[in-house]
Amino acid sequence: MNDPLIAPRHESLLLRVLWMLVFLLVWWVAEALLGALIVLQLIYRVFYGAPNGSLMSFGDGLSQFLAQIGRFGCFHTDQKPWPFSDWPQPRPAQGEPAHKAGPAASVSNEESKP
Repeated sequence: MNDPLIAPRHESLLLRVLWMLVFLLVWWVAEALLGALIVLQLIYRVFYGAPNGSLMSFGDGLSQFLAQIGRFGCFHTDQKPWPFSDWPQPRPAQGEPAHKAGPAASVSNEESKP
């Protein structure tokens, strides 16, 4: 009845289901964050003529993180996503090059005097 060989497999499956539920909640938050990042990147692109490099890198890492959650949830891998593994490294951009900010204008002491 209580076969000891079957019990550990059931326990690990139950633990995995709990992790899947936790990562489902994380998925919803990350999905909303990615949506906000997309809108922010679009606004940045309209004003500066090119996308923001930092947002591009973070967006790529976030989208890879969502893919990791999907792979874990679909039993494609046993490796749990971040924070149990490293945050995904952003890949090189394949679209537009990022906006390069010019050097900041310096204010000399003579210009700041009244």
